Amino acid sequence: MNHLTSFLSVSPEVRDALRTGQPVVALESTIISHGMPYPRNVETALNVERIIRENGAVPATVAIIQGKITVGCSQDQIEYLGQKGLAVTKASRRDLPVLLMRGEDGATTVATTMIGAALADIPVFVTGGIGGVHRGAETTMDISADLEELGRTPVLVVCAGAKSILDLGLTLEYLETKGVPVIGYGTEELPAFYTRTSGFRVDYRLDTPKEIAGAFRALRDCDLGGGMLVTNPIPEEYAMDPAYINGAIDEAIAECGRLGIHGKATTPYLLDKIQKLTGGASLEANIQLVYNNARLGARIAKELCE
Repeated sequence: MNHLTSFLSVSPEVRDALRTGQPVVALESTIISHGMPYPRNVETALNVERIIRENGAVPATVAIIQGKITVGCSQDQIEYLGQKGLAVTKASRRDLPVLLMRGEDGATTVATTMIGAALADIPVFVTGGIGGVHRGAETTMDISADLEELGRTPVLVVCAGAKSILDLGLTLEYLETKGVPVIGYGTEELPAFYTRTSGFRVDYRLDTPKEIAGAFRALRDCDLGGGMLVTNPIPEEYAMDPAYINGAIDEAIAECGRLGIHGKATTPYLLDKIQKLTGGASLEANIQLVYNNARLGARIAKELCE
């Protein structure tokens, strides 16, 4: 990926932290422009950065700003992405060449945030939930590029599992094929974003940030390639009733199909529809699980630096 370095902009704070061996945690920007309405998106993004600092690490929000892969967005840049919202291109790996050439903006998905983190040599990335294999993918072939990136880019990704709108069983099968270790933090069951359980088992349960850091260090030292997925269940007090949220998801997916929405527009549409169907409860759960992941990500980053 060295050919992209001329398009890389790392903030002075992040650059100094990396140079002096301080823990740094990468953060995505799609959650800002496409995941939540303004101003909750900006408020949440700044709170996530604050939580990472409180837990001893330096936050590095990643976005495409005027044709640069920007690692360590300023508060003004986060505000800009939040206000511009859906007008910012949702940028996955395939979008990078044209956005960089045109000097345009892009909100980075899990895949592109992993690319930015790897270019800046940041080993840990925190998000809400990863993309995966969509329901009905056996006919639509709708599979998120996040899974391919996990199979190729050496970054540890902390999430609350795959988004509940996906086919979780097929998502795990795809990750197994790509050789990506799926770790449950304190759990043997894959969390399902809004809920703590899914009925599917992770590859391994690890109970401490130190264990997780040790496993990822072994992956890198042995040059096994690819990343590691750490799934962290939403805190119990914010978890939603599975029957209730799954009913809302099924209704949203049915409407999505009737409207012919597909591709990169699918996830933002579904998350917005589910938020409306649940009277905002799903948005609050989304925010709290991201905060929870930020705490864990910072602690893993600290262990990797020791």
